[in-house]
Amino acid sequence: MPETPTPDPTPIPRGRALLWGGAGTLLLMAVVVVLLASGMVPSTRGNPAAQGSTAVEPGINAAASTLLQLDPQSAPQLTAPALSLTDQAGRHVTLAQFRGKSVVLSFNDDKCEDLCTLLAQDVVAANKDLGANAKDVVFLSINANPYYPSPSAVKEWTDSHGLAGDTNWVFGTGSPKQLAADAAAYGVPIELDPKTKSVVHGTEIFYIDPAGKEAALGQFGTASANTELYAHAMAQAAVDLLPNAASIHVAGPSPAATASQAGASINAAAPAITLPRLSHPNSTTSLGAFKGKVTVVNFWASTCTACVAEMPAIEQAHKNLGKSTNFVGIDVADNPRDAAAFAARYGTTYPLLSDPAGTASGAYQIPGLPFTAVIGPDGTMLVRHPGAMTAEQLEYVLHSLAQGGS
Repeated sequence: MPETPTPDPTPIPRGRALLWGGAGTLLLMAVVVVLLASGMVPSTRGNPAAQGSTAVEPGINAAASTLLQLDPQSAPQLTAPALSLTDQAGRHVTLAQFRGKSVVLSFNDDKCEDLCTLLAQDVVAANKDLGANAKDVVFLSINANPYYPSPSAVKEWTDSHGLAGDTNWVFGTGSPKQLAADAAAYGVPIELDPKTKSVVHGTEIFYIDPAGKEAALGQFGTASANTELYAHAMAQAAVDLLPNAASIHVAGPSPAATASQAGASINAAAPAITLPRLSHPNSTTSLGAFKGKVTVVNFWASTCTACVAEMPAIEQAHKNLGKSTNFVGIDVADNPRDAAAFAARYGTTYPLLSDPAGTASGAYQIPGLPFTAVIGPDGTMLVRHPGAMTAEQLEYVLHSLAQGGS
């Protein structure tokens, strides 16, 4: 049994924290919580960047600052706390070894099955935008799960989330005591449940300059689901810390002032996004075309481990209720071939759409994968459910809505 950590109960307050659950946490939500789950959008109160002010970094406009929830650190900047960890390849890792590079540091649960999947996709996309400049940027993540502290655990997560080929991705781990000390040093809250070995932790992202100073603090939240925009902004924020930043071009689209969305909330009109079909990418379908019946919209990806169990459950609910209810699946920021093979493996027969840039998932403000929305016949958002659902849970929700006259 791993050592039970005893983190400092009063971590240094370095930022606002959005907390998300590790493996299995979201499965315990009661249906009444399911119907009110729209409250998982992070607050922007007290966050100047999230309210639209322009960040100090030259390549970051107000919209990108809002997307990253970026707070540039005032002078004198703090030296980022030292680290001594072991990475996914069993190598010793220190923060000092990355001097001369820009470091994007996060805390990540190596058993997380939901929001962390989106973070992985954003890192992959950010590296594509960085191109050759990825050699000067390090995406360093610290294991937030003391129940699974082995290098093999962080390697398994790295490999299963498509990051094995990204040489600048470093997932560090250590003893439970060591991991608790690192979280406390960075002021990142960690909540532990020894019974389920699950973790809830903060989503701060630290932008550390080549001199080892904390230059800015961001957050990874629901807006991060728009992979194309978030990845570009994250890459640009990292590049802006390099001494030759002015000569570096970061590919990808910059968020425009209109790119910020309030998101789809309960009783609001669900975004009627048009997406290509997964099996026929030259054909498109609008989510608005499903009006007339209650519609279940399930967001998933082939790299999402929780989706492995959920997809057969959604298919079973579709078989049981497909005559009275529309079902549509949306594959998020995924390799289309892998996604099609994944869906075929589990015998999925309902329509599947592709969201390669995270446009739809960003518009729906999903907090992680999998995520299910239930939309009324008139296009109104009725239910937002983060995390996996069983067929029985989904059918219960749909029957409850039908009995309520929705």
